[in-house]
Amino acid sequence: MTYFSRLTDIVTCNLSSILSQADDPKVALEEIIYEMKEGVAGAERSSNTASKNVSRIEIEIGEQQAEVGNWMKTAQESMSDGEETKARQALERKHEVEDLIAGLEQQLKAAISTRDHLRTMMHALQARLADATRRLQLIANGENVAAEPVPAESASEGEVSSERQGRVDAELEALRKQMGVE
Repeated sequence: MTYFSRLTDIVTCNLSSILSQADDPKVALEEIIYEMKEGVAGAERSSNTASKNVSRIEIEIGEQQAEVGNWMKTAQESMSDGEETKARQALERKHEVEDLIAGLEQQLKAAISTRDHLRTMMHALQARLADATRRLQLIANGENVAAEPVPAESASEGEVSSERQGRVDAELEALRKQMGVE
């Protein structure tokens, strides 16, 4: 049985509801976890591709900015040599490249937005996967998983991304300082 047709279905699903309707919650959770892992893998690939697109556009903008400098230098040299026509042509090319840069900058903004959206979606998928994995462990321990789980013991290191772990560590340190705990 397929539980999710889109990645947003994973993020918005109510595991408690799905499990309460399942004939065998363990089998259902195993299938759900499989689908979630597939979704997380796809989200990671998409996020990586989006990050590469951002980098590629940033490099292209840098190269084009260097071209602007080259055309400006050519225009200055042409004017120094008394070749106003060549200077005019160089300035026209400079403006063409500046227009290209303006388009690339809009593409960069869109690529950054896409990358950030995909990263957020990936983190949400990872969170749902961690919840489902904890629930499967509860089933293995003979506990009820139909109700929303209470915070469990820390997830295994393999379940927590290094980025999330860093955020948790920073937040824990801030909490220690706030509460005066050493």
